[in-house]
Amino acid sequence: MGDAAGTVSCDVGISADGFVAGPGQTLEEPLGRGAESLHRWMFETEEENAAEIAAILGHGAYIMGRNMFGPVRGEWDEPWRGWWGEEPPYRAPVFVLTHHPHEPIEMEGGTTFHFVTDGPEAAMARAREAAGDRSVSVAGGASTIDQFLAAGLLDELRLHIAPIVLGAGERLFAASGPVELRPVASRTASLVTHVTYRIER
Repeated sequence: MGDAAGTVSCDVGISADGFVAGPGQTLEEPLGRGAESLHRWMFETEEENAAEIAAILGHGAYIMGRNMFGPVRGEWDEPWRGWWGEEPPYRAPVFVLTHHPHEPIEMEGGTTFHFVTDGPEAAMARAREAAGDRSVSVAGGASTIDQFLAAGLLDELRLHIAPIVLGAGERLFAASGPVELRPVASRTASLVTHVTYRIER
């Protein structure tokens, strides 16, 4: 499904106190302590939120930070192919921001992870080229979204607010600087409130 041609959007699950991941990301708890509850709505009430789930998928390309891709830090000294198994849901090129070069990883189902070492603008240029006339999604995590907000590279921000308080973790807007948001739509479901903002330039 995706967005309109050329649109750059971001969908992110967030707690009521502003965290998109909990503290202590590990192999056992990839979202940090307590943060799996951010995404209950996608799995426990899928039919109720079908339109929002469809909008997260179907983009021409995706961008994510290295922390979202996996738990490996520093040099790539151990094999890692992402959290999603051999057939990730993206089915499109995914550009991973990192300080350490890595060869592309081609997965089943059309997803290939490409590793970009020269910053958000370069990742966006590559994603736009790969997407062609389709939309681009900045998938996360918090620091990556903040970088794209600060650089003025996002058109639309869709927050999926879970009624939980994490108390600590990775907070959205911690390093974005001032951002002017224009409300476009909101909808409350049983486990989540969906809020869409256009980002004013």
